[in-house]
Amino acid sequence: MKRILVAEDEQAIREFVVINLKRAGYDCLEAANGDEAMQIYNREQGNIDVAVLDIMMPGQMDGLAVCKELRAKSGSIGIILLTAKTQEMDKVSGLMMGADDYVTKPFSPSELVARVDAVYRRVALEQMRNENNFKEEIVSGDFSLNLRNRTLMKKGVPVELTQVEFQIMEYFFSNPKTALDRTDILKHVWGDAYFGEEKIVDVNIRRLRMKIEEEPSNPQHIITVWGLGYKWEA
Repeated sequence: MKRILVAEDEQAIREFVVINLKRAGYDCLEAANGDEAMQIYNREQGNIDVAVLDIMMPGQMDGLAVCKELRAKSGSIGIILLTAKTQEMDKVSGLMMGADDYVTKPFSPSELVARVDAVYRRVALEQMRNENNFKEEIVSGDFSLNLRNRTLMKKGVPVELTQVEFQIMEYFFSNPKTALDRTDILKHVWGDAYFGEEKIVDVNIRRLRMKIEEEPSNPQHIITVWGLGYKWEA
């Protein structure tokens, strides 16, 4: 489960954030101030993927202090600050202290979830790469992806992939059961400088389905998320 710590002293805003993150598939832990946020982090032994922190919170620790302490404890946790438009210097300070991003109030649910998704993907990819320092394969159901040999196996049978197809599969394996939009896939595989059409993603998805699905017309692994993109189900 994707775990998010939400620290916000205004109950209405905190509930708004939590409701929308839960709808997006996140497991949320709530704190009303910075001290409580650190207590939760320590209680959970750091088993938290992303922290969403309001900068202005009462008590001994505001959002910047929590950000600084969390980053000192973990180089991998994602940190997003909730700021007001007047807190320009605080935004800069937060980024200097190790925050990954900030969201300016007022914000829409879609903007918040998009920012959290982006940071979570980075965290998940880094965790996967760290784990793969000790193992060469990522296993997902009947599939195994060998990162050194750049090969995919299905039930022990090799599946021939192009390099682009392999990169798409690596992206899926790094974000299982997560809806990935076409733009993200495009940027991850082809790079930010690519200015072609997104349909190239759909073409490669069709090719992958022909190779790995039992019934390509009724896919069980590469699932279409209508209006967005695709997600991987093992």
